[in-house]
Amino acid sequence: MVKSVITGTGSYIPSIKKENDKFLTHRFLNADGTEIQNPNDIIIDKFKSITGIEERRYADTKLNASDIGYLAAQKAIEDAGIDPEELDYIILAHNFGDVKSAAIQSDILPSLATRVKYRLGIENPNCVAYDILFGCPGWVEGVIQAQAFIKSGIAEKVLVIGAETLSRVLDKHDRDSMIYSDGAGACIVEKANGDSEDSGILSHATQTFTKDEAYYLFFGNSYDKNEHPDVRYIKMHGRKIYEFALNNVPNAMKTALERSGIDIDEVKKVFIHQANEKMDEAIIKRFFRLYKKPIPEGIMPMSIHKLGNSSVATVPTLLDLVLKGNIKDQEVKKGDIIILASVGAGMNINAVVYRY
Repeated sequence: MVKSVITGTGSYIPSIKKENDKFLTHRFLNADGTEIQNPNDIIIDKFKSITGIEERRYADTKLNASDIGYLAAQKAIEDAGIDPEELDYIILAHNFGDVKSAAIQSDILPSLATRVKYRLGIENPNCVAYDILFGCPGWVEGVIQAQAFIKSGIAEKVLVIGAETLSRVLDKHDRDSMIYSDGAGACIVEKANGDSEDSGILSHATQTFTKDEAYYLFFGNSYDKNEHPDVRYIKMHGRKIYEFALNNVPNAMKTALERSGIDIDEVKKVFIHQANEKMDEAIIKRFFRLYKKPIPEGIMPMSIHKLGNSSVATVPTLLDLVLKGNIKDQEVKKGDIIILASVGAGMNINAVVYRY
């Protein structure tokens, strides 16, 4: 059986920090435009207790999503030690395209993947570049697509990128805006050779729920009714998303694990979308409860406390940070079984079981 292995990773962590206390002067409103009664320090303390977020990163105003995606891609290519001209595909996951600072339009012409290929200087026309819109699970789905291309025999090397600048599409009057951040992560997925055939993607699972769930995340007006009515911002039904994720993500992870034939006791790490600390902890707890097992210590690396929720970028960024030894007390060893999992707009869920 043809296996697909991750041979290199890279990430771009934006330079601008925005700590929670920077929101003390914000004017937070309810959805109907009325003033929230609690003072901002109470709002922020409650936010931190739920999400775990202490600070987040925003991209420099000169950089767009394709720019930081390119920077992460450069590092992944260097880490893998490959010639960019050898790439068969470039898959770039995002949700909002290139949104210039202080702009109100998204720019996806040409595609962000095309822009990255251009920046990399790749001349090979057989390197196909395209974008995918799949909510926060976009990068994980890109890895799944890369594996499909490799298994089919039409590709041997694929660059998968997740890049987002959510700071450009948030409503400053919405408390939920404190969740969002910017970032980019990338990896090279290659056909396994003789030295690496024991490693690679073992299985995956993907689902899309739309009966009631399609618009749990959506574009909507600012809570400030004085803002322009035709400008839209990222919005979410937080409680519904929490319940949806808790009820469905553990089952998708279980499906992927069962397809791999791997026992739950062999799983060493779960790299889950960094959306909300309490939600992620609840998902992991319920996942292990499906097997009537306690949660192993250190099973779930976290980056949300300092980096916030950068959508498609959270899983590849977290993976890269751990593999490079940049998260305290977290490492992945040769032969370890890891799970990559995400949930987001669509509503989409996916999971990948991987032997490192």
